[in-house]
Amino acid sequence: MAAGKKYDPRMDSLVVETKTLWGSDVGDLSPEDRAWVASAIQSNPQLAGQIEYERAHTGFTRIITVSADDIAKLYESRVS
Repeated sequence: MAAGKKYDPRMDSLVVETKTLWGSDVGDLSPEDRAWVASAIQSNPQLAGQIEYERAHTGFTRIITVSADDIAKLYESRVS
C-alpha cells in the first residue's frame, strides 16, 4: 500500500528500509554506477522525482524509481 508519491520529511524520518528501482530512461549503467546512484539518491531523497513510502511493521519503506533526470540532479548537486 503506497502512502505517498513525493518526498515527505515526516514520513522519511520513519524510514526503516529502502529500495531503488530503475526507470526505463536510465539505460545501461555499470554495477558500480548503479551502486553509487542508488546510495546517493537514497542519501538525498528530496532530489528524487518519483518516491513512494510503503507501510512496514515498524515504519516505512522508501522506494525510489530513479530516472535520468534524477541522475542529472545528483551530478548537479555534487558540482554546486
